[in-house]
Amino acid sequence: MVTDYYLPTLGGVQTVIKAHREALEHAGHEVFVFTPLSAPSDDPHVIRLPTARGFAPDGYPFTWTPSAAASAVREGLRAHRIDVVHVHTEMFAALAGFEAATAEGLPIVQTMHGRIDVYTRSVLPLPSVTTAVLAAMHRRRMSHDRARLDPSAPYARTRMARRMWRLMVSQANHADHVIVPSQHFADKLTTQGVRTPLTVLSNGLEDTVLQTVGAPALRRPAAGDELRVIWCGRLSPEKRPSVFVEAVGRVPGIRAEMFGDGVARRRVATAAQDLPDGRLTVHGAVPQSQVLEAMSRAHVLVSSSLDFDNQPMVILEGIAAGLPVIVTDPDLAEVLRPGGGLVSRTPDAEGLAAALQDLRDDPERVRAMSAAAIAHRSQVAQDTHRDALLDVYRAVLSPRR
Repeated sequence: MVTDYYLPTLGGVQTVIKAHREALEHAGHEVFVFTPLSAPSDDPHVIRLPTARGFAPDGYPFTWTPSAAASAVREGLRAHRIDVVHVHTEMFAALAGFEAATAEGLPIVQTMHGRIDVYTRSVLPLPSVTTAVLAAMHRRRMSHDRARLDPSAPYARTRMARRMWRLMVSQANHADHVIVPSQHFADKLTTQGVRTPLTVLSNGLEDTVLQTVGAPALRRPAAGDELRVIWCGRLSPEKRPSVFVEAVGRVPGIRAEMFGDGVARRRVATAAQDLPDGRLTVHGAVPQSQVLEAMSRAHVLVSSSLDFDNQPMVILEGIAAGLPVIVTDPDLAEVLRPGGGLVSRTPDAEGLAAALQDLRDDPERVRAMSAAAIAHRSQVAQDTHRDALLDVYRAVLSPRR
């Protein structure tokens, strides 16, 4: 597997790769991860790619140079007799994976994890300039001629957005097979011109996470109890943490915690301090085990992103923990389990506050939603989806045998 982001940094892509690796290894397969790292890994199955010194955008180690990375991946593919190259990102480690796999005649599977058009717009400095530079550097190593965009789509109307969509679609069309964790993102990709065979395959949680969570307790808040709310994710504009903070400020009788780090952390922490009665605590980045422990204490999980997330792993973790889930993005309704979650009436702070207030005032509904999450817990296990992943690998291998 080739990725621009991996442990020990935190994020959904890292969690997915960890889950894939664990499930595949339990089934008797050998998995190697090629990735940039700030320091060499003591795990022999994690291979460090050439990594820039002193440059880590948004806290992530950065692959550099692309040519050196491609050489390192190619050497690793040969040394470990790799059969399939599974790429999980779109930057220079990913490009190195494509170049090396093509040179070695190996099939390539690409998972499209998220909307880099939104991420780059929200996180990069001077995005109108930096996205142009990124797109040009990407295009130097991979042709963008295979992208035929539909500029009438609301998410592709700006020049900056089209640059990133062209990058995503081109890379998908250079792969032998594309995996997308959600139908809503798959629909956007096909609308924008992805013609590679595509499989919608849900992410899942590895056994070690499910074991850490254990048997989830049914949430039974009593009338008049504070509603305990948790938010987990990157503290970055595309995740809209400020919407959550504002919503919490509108609803007395709740106690909220936020976990994560990112470019918006200082602003979020300052806003949290201004809320009454200390109702919101911002913890910053913590180990996954601490997040799972906090979930066990909470009554409800909130996702405040809009028109960005594909299939947030934190929602799957919340379901595994027996938590009701509130989302503000209608696209994420497909991640929710029947009866186990709700979409706020509007995606703004007012709509989210209304959803929180409804659950605060209706403990029986919290109990029923928690019961629904627990009933569907097995559906978020990675082992449930492992065979479908192996089917994709077999499909790309069969024409070459």
